[in-house]
Amino acid sequence: MSPPEAREALRAPEEREALRARAEDRRGAALAALLLALAAWAAWTTARAGATVPGDDAWRRAAAEVRASFRSGDLIEFAPPWIDPVGRLHLGDLIPLDAAGRMDDARFGRVWVLSIRGADAPELAGARPALTRELGGVTIRRYDRAPAVVLDDAARALPTAQTSGVRARGPELVLAELGFTPRRCVQVVPAPGGAVTIAFPKFTLGAELVGYAGLADIFTRRDVRDPGELEVRVNGEVVARARLGVDDGWVRFAAATQPGPAEVTVVARAPSPRARDRLICFALESRR
Repeated sequence: MSPPEAREALRAPEEREALRARAEDRRGAALAALLLALAAWAAWTTARAGATVPGDDAWRRAAAEVRASFRSGDLIEFAPPWIDPVGRLHLGDLIPLDAAGRMDDARFGRVWVLSIRGADAPELAGARPALTRELGGVTIRRYDRAPAVVLDDAARALPTAQTSGVRARGPELVLAELGFTPRRCVQVVPAPGGAVTIAFPKFTLGAELVGYAGLADIFTRRDVRDPGELEVRVNGEVVARARLGVDDGWVRFAAATQPGPAEVTVVARAPSPRARDRLICFALESRR
């Protein structure tokens, strides 16, 4: 038996119990101190997070700054996306439905971005703003650039489109929710396990064909988890494909094209026989 073990054996049971109780008290005190420190850290973090959210006065000042220089045709965006309702409360009258439901921001020559916490609009990543202002935690950036020249788009061409395939409804032009964002798009609902073909026989092409697609309606995405698919063809040749999952949001695709008239065909699929009410929505435009 080692000396420490021998000393422990010689202790009276009462002394051993007292030592164990003191050790338990020390462990309890240490745990209480740790919990107190964690509670203090959580309170400090919560208070600090609240302090970094600008109040109504900051938003009113930022909105007045934008209004003073706003021009008809400008686009206003907010970042991060979850701040959008607050931004619209102060500047929503300057955001018409066509701008709110835009395919992307390429058509706009001047884009205002109002943001908090260092965020910026993802589509403008890497661009240099022409103006930057900070007002009480709201950052204002204005980007000036040459807008994309759009030659044709699926929404405009839809009345002359030729549709085939078994479908529940559509195609139709709608303002739908995709990825918690409003989008004006062509919506079609293929039969489960089927495909719908939408042909635009005289589509004017430029140097690039750009499109987005996604699955509309949060409640349908919640209840039906099977993906959709979209395929784009130019004169019969596949130039783009997109898989549309329930969590993918607004999926971008693009293809280089030869300028001139062409037949552009969009094929929307609900590949699974379980994919009922698969609301496939897309926007497509040709750019010079």
